[in-house]
Amino acid sequence: MPKYQVIADDLTTKIRDGELPPGAALPPQRELSASYGVTLATLRQALQRLENDGLLSQQAGRGTFVTEQRPTYLLHSMRGFEEDLREQGQTVATYVLNQDTAHPPAWAETLLDYGFPVVRLERLRLLAGRPVVHQLSYVRNLELAGADLSEKSLYAVLAAYGVTVSRASEVIRPGVLDDETAELLHQPPGTPVFLSERVTYDPDGVAVVVDRATILGTALEIRTDRALTGFSMQWTRPPT
Repeated sequence: MPKYQVIADDLTTKIRDGELPPGAALPPQRELSASYGVTLATLRQALQRLENDGLLSQQAGRGTFVTEQRPTYLLHSMRGFEEDLREQGQTVATYVLNQDTAHPPAWAETLLDYGFPVVRLERLRLLAGRPVVHQLSYVRNLELAGADLSEKSLYAVLAAYGVTVSRASEVIRPGVLDDETAELLHQPPGTPVFLSERVTYDPDGVAVVVDRATILGTALEIRTDRALTGFSMQWTRPPT
């Protein structure tokens, strides 16, 4: 194994195990290269590998620091947002901003293929007390109009009402915060974000929920696992 990879693996283990916590400064490069018994060029190759992996940040004139590890929004999971993040040890809270029945707007009506009143659900997701996701959902099942959705995931509540979800189709594009959402997320307008549009289907292929979510990219990273079978991912150009 190349020496730089041995160093990268060792530093990765120390970061993952908490020996090098977020924000910690690494020793100066000359000191670190001497401790590993390698040249500066080999050490810098290892540090660059970890910076590419998002584990380190090399700051000119200041040094090399362990980065804050961002929670992950998992694309391959059919669990709720809160379930994913709580499993990662994160503190998550949901505020229901609005929950009523309404006729869906044109974009939601098209995706639902349903022109009758639905449940309109507007939520704000907080991570460690910080607002990071604004989510607007339109749900086909009117029984959910009075359900408590502040503590349970929408999928779990749907299951309690006898609605089974089997798959979801999601498109994620880059975007920027508009004035209204910027105020909710406590960020300046124009801040870069991820914009998600998701349609969730029951086993018969009927769309039961459509969502539009604004996700702060500075607070969350998006990740998926790939394999030869079992998961499909398609790259497309955004509409002009």
